Amino acid sequence: MATVLIVEDEILVREIIQTELEEAGYDVIVANNADAAVAILEARGDIHLVFTDIDMPGSMDGLKLAACVRDRWPPIHIIITTGKARPLEIPANAIFIPKPYLGQTVVDAIRSFEHM
Repeated sequence: MATVLIVEDEILVREIIQTELEEAGYDVIVANNADAAVAILEARGDIHLVFTDIDMPGSMDGLKLAACVRDRWPPIHIIITTGKARPLEIPANAIFIPKPYLGQTVVDAIRSFEHM
């Protein structure tokens, strides 16, 4: 199965979605901010999808992380989430899922990439 990198600074939210994705059969790696996510992406070549919150501490938010991923690792799929308003622009071929979300919604979105 695909390896998913979850980038979420809220521990409880991160742990819940991590558990749900692992139960769906995905290998999951977690990062609590975009800087840690970039370090993971630079060190590993097995990440298939980044699931990132927009609002988080660090040198970049989730939208900047998504743009970075699209530029540096174009094959990696991206899902963006936030509890605030949907951003006006997201990177090409990315999916937006508003918070609160159901784990199954995220699983279905990941699976939609698998059929592309």
